[in-house]
Amino acid sequence: MSTLLLTARDVIPIAIILFGFQLGVLKRPINQWRKVSLGFVYVIIGLTFFLVGLQLALFPIGESMANQLTTTEFLHPDGGNAPFIWQDYFWVYVFAAAIGFSTTIAEPSLIAVAIKANQVSGGTIGIQGLRMSVAFGVSIGITLGCFRIVVGDPIHYYIMAGYVVVVIQTFYAPKMIVPLAYDSGGVTTSTVTVPLVAALGLGLATNVEGRNPLIDGFGLIAFASLFPMITVMGYAQVVDYLSKRKAIKE
Repeated sequence: MSTLLLTARDVIPIAIILFGFQLGVLKRPINQWRKVSLGFVYVIIGLTFFLVGLQLALFPIGESMANQLTTTEFLHPDGGNAPFIWQDYFWVYVFAAAIGFSTTIAEPSLIAVAIKANQVSGGTIGIQGLRMSVAFGVSIGITLGCFRIVVGDPIHYYIMAGYVVVVIQTFYAPKMIVPLAYDSGGVTTSTVTVPLVAALGLGLATNVEGRNPLIDGFGLIAFASLFPMITVMGYAQVVDYLSKRKAIKE
């Protein structure tokens, strides 16, 4: 019940602003206002169930997986006491890549952006192509972020290097894809991806010796936002190159 009230508290101001501008500023009636109002009710109920599901399932299982993958018994099943090295966390990287890819593919905001991009571009930008390239970028980013937590490197080195790549790509990528690539970095920080990624980072930083959950556990979301920009522009560059090469041959 508390989640329902909190969701309603967050959604109702949005409805007030939309209705207020429609009626007060534009001074135009709302077409099919009953269906629109019913839609807001469905949004509130749907978000409530979704958030409850995240709290009961996704967030706990993400943290549980991170804890189990970093236990001494799992990392050294032979019972050895040798110091842990970054190669010992191989299955953590595999899990990070898999969870980053799968949660991004399921991200509602990314699906909405991909559909709109496909419509506006007249089918030039494929829905599945965009979703796959963004998911691949998140997968790479979260894997690299987990590696950073394991080795203990400062996060700003990785972020600065990543944005240098983004700036360079901006000059060479097709102009139509650049704004969409930048937006693609934002749609990954939504309701499905964030809880699992945050749980993974906190669980990993808690179980890796010498890491501080507050300092090292956060930051994975930054990787999840950065690398999709690189992969989306890279995807567009590859498609553009192949198209030009095909045109030359013909």
